[in-house]
Amino acid sequence: MAKYAYAPLSIDENRKKSPHAAASDAESDEKLVNERMPMCVGVCVLLAIVYVLSRTGGATPTPVPPVHGNVRIPEPLDTSPVQSIPNPQEAPVAVWSTPHAAAVSKEDCNCPQGLVDPNDLGPEVMGVLRAKALDSTPPHIIECAEAKAGESQAACHLPKTERFAALNQKGATLWMTGCSGAGKTTIATALEDRLVKHYGKHVYRLDGDNLRTGLNRDLSFSESDRAESVRRTGEIATLFADAGVITLVGLISPYRGDRDEVRKRHEDQGIPFYEIFLDVPVAELMKRDPKGQYAKVASGELKHFTCIDDPYEEPLHPEITLKTHELEIEESADLLFRMLERDGVLMGAPKVSPPGLPNPDGDEIIDLHVAPQDRQARIKEAATLPKVLITDIDLNWLQVIGEGWASPLKGFMREGTLLETLHFNSILVDPFNLTGNALRLESPTNFNDFSEHQPPQRVSMPIPITLSCTSFTKDLIDKSGGRDVALVTQMGHTVAILRNSEIYNNRKEEIITRMYGVIDNDHPYIKHVYSGGPYLIGGEVELLDRIRYNDGLDKWRKTATELMNEFQAKGADTVYAFQTRNPTHAGHAYLMRSAGEDLKSKGYKKPVLWLSPLGGWTKDDDVPLDVRVHQHEQVLEAGTTHPGGLDPETTVMAIWPAPMVYAGPTEVEFHAKSRRSAGASYFVVGRDPAGMKGSPNAVAHPDDDLYDGDHGRYVLQNSPGIGNMKMLSFVKVMYDITDNVMKIPDESRMDDFISISGTKMRLLARNGAVPCSKTDIPTDLVEANCIPSGFMVPKGWQGVVDYYKNVDDTERWTPWSRPLVEAPADRHTQFKGKFGSNSFELKHTQYDSFWHDIPLRPSGKGEEIINLVTEIPMYVTAKMEVSKELPGNPIAQDKNKDGSPRYYTYGTPFFNYGLIPQTWEDPSLISPQGNGGDNDPLDVMEVGSDALLMGSITPCRVLGSLELIDEGETDHKIICISLTDKDANRIMTMEDLERIKPGHLDKLVDWLKRYKTSDGKGENALAQETPTTRTQALEIIEETHQRWRQLCKSDSFVKGTDGFSLDSPSCRG
Repeated sequence: MAKYAYAPLSIDENRKKSPHAAASDAESDEKLVNERMPMCVGVCVLLAIVYVLSRTGGATPTPVPPVHGNVRIPEPLDTSPVQSIPNPQEAPVAVWSTPHAAAVSKEDCNCPQGLVDPNDLGPEVMGVLRAKALDSTPPHIIECAEAKAGESQAACHLPKTERFAALNQKGATLWMTGCSGAGKTTIATALEDRLVKHYGKHVYRLDGDNLRTGLNRDLSFSESDRAESVRRTGEIATLFADAGVITLVGLISPYRGDRDEVRKRHEDQGIPFYEIFLDVPVAELMKRDPKGQYAKVASGELKHFTCIDDPYEEPLHPEITLKTHELEIEESADLLFRMLERDGVLMGAPKVSPPGLPNPDGDEIIDLHVAPQDRQARIKEAATLPKVLITDIDLNWLQVIGEGWASPLKGFMREGTLLETLHFNSILVDPFNLTGNALRLESPTNFNDFSEHQPPQRVSMPIPITLSCTSFTKDLIDKSGGRDVALVTQMGHTVAILRNSEIYNNRKEEIITRMYGVIDNDHPYIKHVYSGGPYLIGGEVELLDRIRYNDGLDKWRKTATELMNEFQAKGADTVYAFQTRNPTHAGHAYLMRSAGEDLKSKGYKKPVLWLSPLGGWTKDDDVPLDVRVHQHEQVLEAGTTHPGGLDPETTVMAIWPAPMVYAGPTEVEFHAKSRRSAGASYFVVGRDPAGMKGSPNAVAHPDDDLYDGDHGRYVLQNSPGIGNMKMLSFVKVMYDITDNVMKIPDESRMDDFISISGTKMRLLARNGAVPCSKTDIPTDLVEANCIPSGFMVPKGWQGVVDYYKNVDDTERWTPWSRPLVEAPADRHTQFKGKFGSNSFELKHTQYDSFWHDIPLRPSGKGEEIINLVTEIPMYVTAKMEVSKELPGNPIAQDKNKDGSPRYYTYGTPFFNYGLIPQTWEDPSLISPQGNGGDNDPLDVMEVGSDALLMGSITPCRVLGSLELIDEGETDHKIICISLTDKDANRIMTMEDLERIKPGHLDKLVDWLKRYKTSDGKGENALAQETPTTRTQALEIIEETHQRWRQLCKSDSFVKGTDGFSLDSPSCRG
């Protein structure tokens, strides 16, 4: 804690006499006189000033006295009348002297030496005395004992970061200098009015009106007194700005050296100082002459008028020069406002973004990627943690969090954060710990202990960003003994660590009703929310590496920080974002270019456009991501040569990573907020942003817009926490057939304009429309099957046509950001198609069939060792299985009943899953429970510690089995451990498994019984809760092997096997 102490005075007032003091009295008295003399002279000067001030009512101007050396010496007083000047405080025109006054005697001063006559204290003499006093006299102030001599006293003051954060602004001084009538007060007043009324900032003006009626009342207009006026004003401005006030100083301050001293004083204190030069020609000033003083100068009534017959030294390097004769008042105020905004003065937090770009919400750059030097250690740690499955949509949200798009969020929402989001569309934060709440977002939610003071800052957070899990995953975490978990994708890649997890109930209906405000259970994202697990996991994340999708579009995926740097590299002084969900046509390009021109008209020099295509999950009928991005590439390539092109010098394209949730006005708030996190100050908003039509089962709006088209813009403009983000609205544009350009239609010639809606564009694309004649554009484009040449850049249109003509070839397109992952396959295999899609097939290079040609057991091993063919490696959720129907029985993607690829959703598989070749569970073989076999090869669950490669053939020791009853069929699960596993020599039986890996068997049982429940299905049953012995499992293997042999040898049709591929060499081949 800072300590305070009185600074030592020049004289030790506590000096006490000792027994030997009398012997040195003479010497001490002389020393005392020398010590006290400056104080006495100062007192006399002060008395003289007081006397002079008491007589200034009749003061009259006098000519400037002669100069001797560097000091003007007063001449004998001339009492002849001189023309008076109206309001001399406002107009520093002449040098003033004091009336004759009686001398002040020695007795009045009580000084040890001499008399001080006020007649001798002219302005310049006073200036000399003042300068000497400032040079020689230490300030007798209460100092901070922690600050060393000559250092700042800030150690005992409230830190600036905390003060400014609490005030939500920084202190700064705008020093406006220029000749009388240049507009200093007028412009300062306009700027003050805007800052105080529109932005709630603390602002104060210092000028002649309020300075010379008080603080500078004792000063004349001599050169030395002008210097003192500037010094005093500079000191006051420094204190005001240090206190967080934006201080507007309007003084002629004609001498460059005086202004430079004020600048240095600010710089020494670390306070922003802006010298604003109002550069107006004297001829213009004479025209304005608001106080009539230039006329008096011209007539000879006034002498020594600054900028006429007294010097004015122009600034050499002002921060801004305002030629107010060429600018409107508001234009000048705009320039000053943008300067303050650019430099972060209008916000309390330190500026963390490049100049001209806004700070992210929470005033912190969020980048949660693990440092390269720590990556391997984190990867090793993640391998030891409980695994939490994340879907591809969750991966999109993880990217949003980790790359800083949802600042200040650093992880999936905890319960308290979710509640604030749902109820307020915003959250409270305390980034500088002003109220002791700096870590509230990263702390477990506590419903019993509330902070005494509410966090001071509210930031936009309208969309829940949550991670759901099943009871299986919750139990894993609860039983792990820790709270940190690893996040694993559907393809088995560990991508992040989530710290200090908080698990709470997933109140789906509350989330949906608060988020959407509509009832439509067939809404695609609402269905996604309902499909989630019964619990949510909150906690902060660390990304182990950059999230890449390997779809050819990663070069357009940039983090929020990378985007800011790119905007800075282009010299942007502001950024405006345009979100795209469709191909960009000339109407869009017109709106984007017009927005840039509008920003230039506001005074921006280099507004940069951010072309921002949606990249996360979108509904099935939206235009695929790759189609849109490739079309945008053609728009940039065309540049300004086509009305549908964009200038690449002033445009940055970057994919926005978040999923679309189609929540109308609520979602558009997040669209804007996340763009601000990456540097945008403006967001272009159209009609019905983030909306969609209701499904046929929507309660209020079936097959109609769920949200009013005008509500999005209105809500966005007035939403809490939106800060200074500004909106740019769409306007209606049409195609002008006279010049082949899209523009705002001219009401006087509407026959020259045609409308090309999105519906018409899609129809024309499906029909393969070709360019129309430039000089003869038909009124019915569909009938003519042509598209106006200026509607879209030609190569871009070709790409759109290609998509709509092949729209049903779904695997050709990249609908949204989903990772394309190479199959974790054995080196003796080869595949075709995309892993995780219906086109994927994996074959072995040494065997014709995984099912028929690989032997049941490896050569030379005992009967308890079987060959395991891995279909699904550990941690992978893509449900792969050997195809009984396809030639060669490749490993292929399993499908849901609707034809979509099937994935496990219950959790991350903690086992390797596969089959035993040359086995078959015969449907005609009825179990004691009355269930037939499931008509598949025998399934295996391998319980080792490492993931096996897909298609690998692994010798595996049988431990036992579980008998699953799945939809009325017997589905045996053989349990084995790979002979290469680290625990293979210690685990010989199911009892050994429980001893070496306690709880592992319980997890297997839980998985088999409940893994379909996360898909909305009922639980499976087991024929018995305990596993069979190894001997019993071997009997099951032998029985199914014999059934397979019968299947292969039988020439007659076997029920349920129609379509099986049995022509392999080891079967019927």
